[in-house]
Amino acid sequence: MRLRLAGGDEVEARVKGKRMRPVCGDRVSAEPIPNEDDWLITGIEDRDNALTRPNLRGAVEVLAANVDQVIVVAAPSPSPDWFIVDRYVAAAEQMRVRAAIVFNKTDLESAEDEALADYERIGYPVLKCSAAEQSGLEELGALLAGQTAIIVGQSGVGKSSLINALLGGEEQRTAEISTKSGEGRHTTVNSVMLDLPGGGRVIDSPGVRDYAPAIESVAAVAAGFREIDEASHECRFANCRHLQEPGCAVKAGVEGGTISARRYESYRRLLRLTEKLESQV
Repeated sequence: MRLRLAGGDEVEARVKGKRMRPVCGDRVSAEPIPNEDDWLITGIEDRDNALTRPNLRGAVEVLAANVDQVIVVAAPSPSPDWFIVDRYVAAAEQMRVRAAIVFNKTDLESAEDEALADYERIGYPVLKCSAAEQSGLEELGALLAGQTAIIVGQSGVGKSSLINALLGGEEQRTAEISTKSGEGRHTTVNSVMLDLPGGGRVIDSPGVRDYAPAIESVAAVAAGFREIDEASHECRFANCRHLQEPGCAVKAGVEGGTISARRYESYRRLLRLTEKLESQV
């Protein structure tokens, strides 16, 4: 793996032992290996936060650490999966960091999706960009300035293309959407941190076809949906799960149109998944 030293130089590094799992964004202790060019990572400092997911066994897997914000990229092609976007936004809420939605490829013909308006109403920044046409990049650069951000989203939405446009070069590999499946191809294999010309750093992460954050308990799921969490304070019961309970302010909000029915369904899906994972532990 690549290790950035305090002075800014980058070196190849190996990890001491089999249990240590440093990720992009980690602050580590390391030392040069005698008579070699490589360095040895000997420890990981405490993390401010971590972007996580459950692995196939239900254990927590850390994807990146010590970020200031999560930038979720969607696009008209491949067709946006807003449930994935919701889960990344929920992860940011769980991490207590900022989240923003970037809608890329605005050069392609597409109907404006109501989901973008949902995020704006809730209070998340929504940016519209086109890496191909170099539009919206100034606003994106301003959002990233002075921050350490991770860029996430489905495969093929143009995360690496946006980063290349911000860098003014071809730092990250890109690929066309598969004409057979309509899905994106994975061109970023490993997460990598890059410095931006205007200040700040971005972690370009591999694209996904699915994602869910590792949440510590079923009771904590609502905290990932700020409008549901806010409404929950008005529920009749303090332990309301917002499913079938009487006097549920969240259900009333959905029925009254103040809470997006799609976002509510996203909450229900993540709740069920967290219940399933809890039962495996």
